[in-house]
Amino acid sequence: MTDKQTNILITILLILLPIVSFSAGWLTNDYAETVWPELTAGPADPSDEFFLFWEAWGHVERTFIGEVPNGRGLVYSAIRGALGSLNDPYTVFLEPVAREEEQISLRGNFGGIGAYIGRNDAGEVVLTVIPGNPAEEAGIQDEDVLLAIDGQPLTAEMTSEEIAQMVRGEIGTEVVLSIRRGEDAEPEDFVVTRGQILIPSVIARLLPEDETIGYIQLTRFSGESAEEVKTATEELLAEGVTSIILDMRGNTGGLLDAAIEIADQFVTDGTILIQESRADGETFYPATQTATAPDTPMVILIDGQTASAAEIVAGALGDLDRATLIGQKTFGKGSVQLIYDLSDGSSVHITAARWYTPNRLEIDQQGLQPDIEVVPSAEAIASGKDEILQNAVEFLTGP
Repeated sequence: MTDKQTNILITILLILLPIVSFSAGWLTNDYAETVWPELTAGPADPSDEFFLFWEAWGHVERTFIGEVPNGRGLVYSAIRGALGSLNDPYTVFLEPVAREEEQISLRGNFGGIGAYIGRNDAGEVVLTVIPGNPAEEAGIQDEDVLLAIDGQPLTAEMTSEEIAQMVRGEIGTEVVLSIRRGEDAEPEDFVVTRGQILIPSVIARLLPEDETIGYIQLTRFSGESAEEVKTATEELLAEGVTSIILDMRGNTGGLLDAAIEIADQFVTDGTILIQESRADGETFYPATQTATAPDTPMVILIDGQTASAAEIVAGALGDLDRATLIGQKTFGKGSVQLIYDLSDGSSVHITAARWYTPNRLEIDQQGLQPDIEVVPSAEAIASGKDEILQNAVEFLTGP
């Protein structure tokens, strides 16, 4: 397994949003000019494998009452049909417009200020700054009331997304935010230079119910996540925690390397992950001797949206008897998709590898069963009570 292959990106969304991109070189530059006419004509030789297809399609063109696709539309349909025969939900075809939208989403380098937008009890727009980002550097503070953006007053009818769109712009450009700090204070303008937003993937704290329990919420697997988890774990241990809860509910994945490094922080030996691919067969990812908390009692919270890289961590620590899984069955996304960009801007996503836990449990389309299943009641959901977290606390503090 090469370093390049080891650093393959894995899926960050639940369905059809892989994080790895490769350009295909096997399609010629004159594909659109030469192939479409040839395909619409079809092979004339009955011994050709595609003769049956064109024979059937000829009947469609002569008799079908509705609109019949041809040229590129027919080719796109044929590709989708062929990929559908593989019975793999993650091997898919994207037309050029959809592929372009995906690339923008994957880049994620829009210009922003680095603050969450919310509303207080009075319905005013309030900001919560993300440390290390432009808003904080410009002097904006948590609970500042946002009154206007570039001189345009905000209204009660505006949604948070509409306000966020007004704030976003090209990296390096400036946006003027009119801020009120305190109920009776005069508005003040803050000039913020938009930057590439750094959003932490880890939130850590002592649980107020029992301050001997350290709580780490991991929202995704980015390039910084392993170091963030390490720092959070070290700080919690320094504060005297004797057990840890790792909350990966709603975590839909991210980088494979981050998942392996995070699991490695809690074990000192054994296999973290087995990856199987057509090109390389089985590849084993072993634990190292660099664990941050190898013995601290640990619970991992999971649910139906825990997927991909999050399932790797949960599966590894569960199989190695390092953590107890509490919650609900995970999503079941345990495969790697390579993305090949085609000559006309479309793309094909192909499942090229699958993952297995140390005990060879297949993650893909199977998911992980919790050791302790907790299905939140309707009453708990309505009242905002976190029954899964409560069960984890009781498990760690019980006899």
